[in-house]
Amino acid sequence: MRKVVFLFFILTFIIGHAYAHVTEHPSAETEGFRFVAHHEVAESGLQTPLTSGQGALKFKVLYTRDHFPVEVVAAIGKAHGGFDVDRREGKGETYFALPDVGIIQISADLKTTRLIKTPAALKKANVHYVTVWTTSGGTPYLSFPANDVGKIFTTTLDGTLVHTLEAPGATMDFKHQAVNTYFSEGGKFVPTGVTHVDGMLYVTTGYSDLDYILGAKLTSLNPLEASWYPLAFGGKGDEPGQFGTGHHITVPYGTKRLDASDRANAEIERYSADGTYLETLPLIKGSFPCSIDYEAGYAVVACLFGPNKDKGAPLYILEGNNLVSTVMLKEELGVETFQHLHGAVIRKIDGKFYIIAQSWNPGDIIILEQVM
Repeated sequence: MRKVVFLFFILTFIIGHAYAHVTEHPSAETEGFRFVAHHEVAESGLQTPLTSGQGALKFKVLYTRDHFPVEVVAAIGKAHGGFDVDRREGKGETYFALPDVGIIQISADLKTTRLIKTPAALKKANVHYVTVWTTSGGTPYLSFPANDVGKIFTTTLDGTLVHTLEAPGATMDFKHQAVNTYFSEGGKFVPTGVTHVDGMLYVTTGYSDLDYILGAKLTSLNPLEASWYPLAFGGKGDEPGQFGTGHHITVPYGTKRLDASDRANAEIERYSADGTYLETLPLIKGSFPCSIDYEAGYAVVACLFGPNKDKGAPLYILEGNNLVSTVMLKEELGVETFQHLHGAVIRKIDGKFYIIAQSWNPGDIIILEQVM
């Protein structure tokens, strides 16, 4: 009897490893490759995938870090950033960056990844989110807030560096005296997020005592140039329109509204492009929202903690302003590295939703697929 049990264990072990397929990606292979999907394993009948979420918005793990290039896998543990999606018609690529790896592009169908040649200064820095934006003439760019070096790097989609926005000088005259005083007294510029509307870049500064959103205006498109503008709004506090920690900032596609994650206050602060406070979207207290992203009437919020820290951080899915599903990556999907979330984007592909998420400390990356 013991021999039978032992043989059964050995066979189970061998079969399990035969299906635990991991694709190798040599360092030289940077142009693209095919992910191996978790659903392919599940469909073999060997296991039932774990799911998390409520109603029609339940998700399962589709791809994990092992299906990215070896360069990404080696560096992902130190990830401290997030993503943005090129939502122009016919596009859909997702971009992010890692220190010592550079800019990374995930294809619109999520099946391939490409490492983009990256300027040395940007490659060395920590990119704290990214924004994809387009000029009035239709030219797309990527802008990266580098929190560790206090700069905003802007590149073409192929990684060519076209502009570097340095910290505001001590003589720059913003319309809020608190901002002027901060920089005149030697306060550091620590950008945490950046986005674009109508020729203006908007920069959050929540990793500093400043915690204002600052404006920089494009002054030339050829060559691309930008300089600081007097616009500044927000500021540290817990009143409407103020920040506990101003983190990620974005513009819901098709609008000109600025949505900034207010981490410590568990809110999303909303403004018009001229800095006028519009409203606050309250989230569950203690969730510490790091980022928000919108697509097809839905939004995904990546949270640093969550109300119950023992369970790991949640991904909140909103329909309009209403919370309709909570996805627990650590507790319910079994992904232990997702104790803290830092960034996530939501995609709708062929009628199905997908979420690309990044954790922090340790860093990790995962792609989730809606269970239909």
